[in-house]
Amino acid sequence: MYSLDPDIFAQRRADLIDRIGEESVAIFTASPHQTRSKDTRFPYRPSSDILYLTGFREPETVVVLAPGHEDGDFFMFVRPRDEDAERWDGRRPGPEGACDDWGADQAWPVDDVDDKLPELLAGRDTLYYTLGNDSEFDARVTRWLNELRHRRGKPPAAPEKLVDARDIIHEMRLRKRPAELELMREAADVSAQAHELAMKYCRPGIREYELQAIIEYHFQRHGSEFPAYPSIVGSGDNATILHYNENRDTIEPDDLILIDAGCELEFYAGDITRCFPASGEFSPAQRDVYQSVLEIQKAALDEAEPGMNLDELQSNCERRTTRALIDLGLLEGSVDELVEEEAFKQYFPHKIGHWLGIDVHDVGPYRHTDGSWRSFEAGMALTVEPGIYIPESDESAPAELRGIGVRIEDDIVFTSQGHENLTDHCPKSIDAIEDIVGTEDIDSVLPVQ
Repeated sequence: MYSLDPDIFAQRRADLIDRIGEESVAIFTASPHQTRSKDTRFPYRPSSDILYLTGFREPETVVVLAPGHEDGDFFMFVRPRDEDAERWDGRRPGPEGACDDWGADQAWPVDDVDDKLPELLAGRDTLYYTLGNDSEFDARVTRWLNELRHRRGKPPAAPEKLVDARDIIHEMRLRKRPAELELMREAADVSAQAHELAMKYCRPGIREYELQAIIEYHFQRHGSEFPAYPSIVGSGDNATILHYNENRDTIEPDDLILIDAGCELEFYAGDITRCFPASGEFSPAQRDVYQSVLEIQKAALDEAEPGMNLDELQSNCERRTTRALIDLGLLEGSVDELVEEEAFKQYFPHKIGHWLGIDVHDVGPYRHTDGSWRSFEAGMALTVEPGIYIPESDESAPAELRGIGVRIEDDIVFTSQGHENLTDHCPKSIDAIEDIVGTEDIDSVLPVQ
């Protein structure tokens, strides 16, 4: 249904090869399958960098790029074919499939990595590899380098320089190309539709997990293998917990519900947050807080354009949020003094947004190496998500505001002229939300026996 052309992966590898040059070699590793309990494993989520370069989805994979090597420049070490293992756990491409279907110039069983990989390191000046992700593989790399450097009767042949591979590949991943943007639009559309369904099927008396079930059913029905992150369905005071995902409580008539959920489609993430009243009508206090956050978000979206940076967007959001908190009776004093004191953090403790892509909190530095903030550029994708959270336990807050949590989040991609809001069609005005909440019978989709 949704896929990237193999030529796109080939072009990415070619771009990376151009960046590291023929005197270098790059290694990328995938994690093993992790045990959930006893003999049950967690669903496997492949390495994002290997996905970006190859689309290959298997655990334990090692990808090597060795520009100018006499046998090619793209090598893979993969799990071998194993009839018995495949009968239990599913088909494997094996080394032959890695070449035929994923474009490797040569591929070997992963157990051969100690024999074969040092040959690919020999004679190179620089090794691009990320230490710290896999201590066992780090030790192997160190051993290979030492062995190459101390070969008797031969000159040192090991790379003299070690560079973090993330420095290059994460810079590449930061700027999305047209094919990636198409997948991100699809992920955003499916995610937005799921939020609309949650609004339609919501009614007091159901459990938070019932809305989660509707959302994630819609994700899977449209080809998503995973949610992009654990879905948050927080009703009432639960909405004031930023990463709440227990999703077990009963939704009460007076609750405001915060849902932060997005699908992962071909490993590209959607990330949307919407809030709505369980009853279908905002109370005056809920309306005041919600409208304040909506206006803060609108102002942030209005100014988000190339040339700006995250620090400026954050600083402006902090000032607007501080003004809103004063207007709501949550803070007292001047905006300047309260911003200087960071008093807003009591009710707005997180950042205005983050990069978005293959990872929901996607890679790429927000600052240059000299510490200055990097400007937004066309192709960069960002979430914009202000919020105000007033815990039930906050006795300093007006009583009518306690237990209200609001975050409104959209996904944008910067263009040469401004930005494209991928999720703006998901209802977020007060009128649009009140018109849609509770309009469908949840028992028609989730009948209770």
